Amino acid sequence: MKRTTLSLIAVATTLAAVTGVAALTAPDGRIPTTLEATAPLPVERTSLLCPAPSSSEVAETTYTSYTPAAKGATGERSQSEAAQSAKAELKPAPEAPLAGETPPKKAKEPKAPATVAKPGAPVGAEANGAEAPALTGSANGTLAPGWTVQQTTVVPAGGARGLLGVTCTAPDTDFWFPAVSTAKQRQDYVHLTNPDDKSAVADIELYGPEGALKLRDTEGIPVPAHSSVRVLLSTLTTDPAQPDVTVHVTTRGGRVGAVVGAADDTAGSDWLPASADPAGTAVLPGIPADATSVRLVAYAPGDDDADLKVQLVTPTGTIVPASATSLHVKSGMTAAVDLPDLTRGEPGSLLLTPSDPKKATPVVAALRVVRGKGDKQEVAFIPAAAAIEGRATVADNRAKGATLALTAPGATAQVRITASAGTQGGTPVTKTVTVKAGTTTSLPAPVPDGLKGSYALTVEHLSGGPVHASRTLELPEDGIPMFTVQTLTDDRSTVRVPKAKQDLTVLDDD
Repeated sequence: MKRTTLSLIAVATTLAAVTGVAALTAPDGRIPTTLEATAPLPVERTSLLCPAPSSSEVAETTYTSYTPAAKGATGERSQSEAAQSAKAELKPAPEAPLAGETPPKKAKEPKAPATVAKPGAPVGAEANGAEAPALTGSANGTLAPGWTVQQTTVVPAGGARGLLGVTCTAPDTDFWFPAVSTAKQRQDYVHLTNPDDKSAVADIELYGPEGALKLRDTEGIPVPAHSSVRVLLSTLTTDPAQPDVTVHVTTRGGRVGAVVGAADDTAGSDWLPASADPAGTAVLPGIPADATSVRLVAYAPGDDDADLKVQLVTPTGTIVPASATSLHVKSGMTAAVDLPDLTRGEPGSLLLTPSDPKKATPVVAALRVVRGKGDKQEVAFIPAAAAIEGRATVADNRAKGATLALTAPGATAQVRITASAGTQGGTPVTKTVTVKAGTTTSLPAPVPDGLKGSYALTVEHLSGGPVHASRTLELPEDGIPMFTVQTLTDDRSTVRVPKAKQDLTVLDDD
């Protein structure tokens, strides 16, 4: 049999394992070898990883777990019946020490890990203090497509003060984090969580304005099975402290979930998720109207420099900000620029495009955004976000303080927004929104009728050009405008499965 034939069968076998629907045996028992594409089918298993929330004893953490209702579902009964054999749950992933470190205290499990019972109904849980662990989770059956978990932590005082929000991530082998820092006033940790039964080994590379930083150790970081490891980034390098650094996390064995926890002595703390994959164009959605400081950090991972045009996508159109019209990013180096008075009282999104449309050099990018002044500052991060191709969800929205930003950098687009029922009650509501070409639409998040508890927001792309989105959650505390921004990532809730049929011509070994 030819090598190509074997490869095709291997692909079909892999997809069959994921979805449980592909058949690889012909009626007469022979192995089929010709594959045809079929319509997308719902995935049957989803994995998510949540980092340890905080090292503060006064931290208060909320988890909200949610799977969107299936498209075309007509009632609660059908949803409940379909989910009888499905499960979506979170389990602790204890922190493992690095070589030479003292083992951490035994972690306490959250009081009630968020276990979803049926699609369309969010579930909440709480964990307080410094001993709440990282979590690994999986969902199968009808609870797998679009399953999401939001982790929201309030730290009212101390060095890690702030509102920290993160959408728990899927495991992967490659992550980019611009806007990290090794400066003395920053305490930036990368959290690595392994969901699998075998150990993983992660490599971390740091890139500053002059290129790669010198590392103390290049042997890789072991992450034991079903465990989490956190690494203070400033301890990895022998180079002087750098205010703007890009972190690249890869795995040489296994896979991990990765996210950076960043704390600033004056501006508070928040999570920095990974940037979208390197691309010639980047959209960073959802800069608040009252931002007092915005700093753009970008990195070019390829062999070519990137010359970027910087634009602000506002509610009325796309403009070039006076503070920075362009940014030159040298290959293998981190570039950064402050954007003072960027929003001028209007919400917006940042759009990075090639200065020369014929030369699109891939970049990764993120924004460091500050609200407030003096000792009443609060920080959040906005990484570049990929477009929503089908559907995306963000959980843990409250009756007040949740804002959606929708950006259509090219053509006009239409989306449908669904506010789910609450964790303790309420009736879902749906709203259709048109986002004009070259604009950002910022709107208070729709709230379910009779809301009790928190709820989830699902954005579906209906028609038109690409849409990028984020959710801002505001929870003011003692005069500090605490906030966090989560970009919405396509939930990839469907997969195309090849349909196999008998074709004896592939057995011809000429």
